[in-house]
Order: sequence, then C-alpha cells, then structure tokens
Amino acid sequence: MIELLRADDCIGCDKCVLACPTNVFEPTASGIPIIARQSDCQTCFMCEAYCPTDALYVAPQTTPLAAEDEVPVEHIGRYREKLGWGHGRVAGARVAVGPELPRGTPPPRLNR
Repeated sequence: MIELLRADDCIGCDKCVLACPTNVFEPTASGIPIIARQSDCQTCFMCEAYCPTDALYVAPQTTPLAAEDEVPVEHIGRYREKLGWGHGRVAGARVAVGPELPRGTPPPRLNR
C-alpha cells in the first residue's frame, strides 16, 4: 500500500498520478500531488516504479502501516532499483525486447 510521498524529493512531474491505475493521487496547485485515496491502492508499485526521484514508498503490505511504524529510508526507491530504473543506471541504456526496427517502421503483422 502507498505509504509515503516525500514532498522534499518530489519534482511535481505527476508521473505517479498518471501511472496509478486506481487514481490514488490527487494533483495540487503546488505541483506536489497528495495521497488522496490510500485505501484504493492495489499495491501494484507503478507509482514507485515511475517516480524519477524515488520520492514514493509503497509497502508490500495491503493494509496501511500503523501510525507508530516508520518507513526505513533504505527501503524508499528500492523497487525502481530492482527494476533497473533506479540509481546507477547508465544514460542511454536500452532494454532489448525484440528485434530493432528502423524508425517509423510498423511492427510486423501476424498472418492468421
């Protein structure tokens, strides 16, 4: 479940707002979104994965953390790193997902 949005680290890009399939975040006039509907979080980690500044933390539990629980700083942004999207990426690195096609070439069609 989404637990934390560190406003000091957020750059206001709204990628979390756009990536969330259940509309958990609410954009604000300040540019820093808020967690408006935490109970709607499906713990899919999409917001955390797409946050370019690692300003979000999604706990693997499907229920909110207790008020006295603290999020360990070393856990914030760990999901992005495991995906290869976090710190330590090489600029311009690409992921091979299939044959490289010249720009503007449509993908091949299957003949059925």
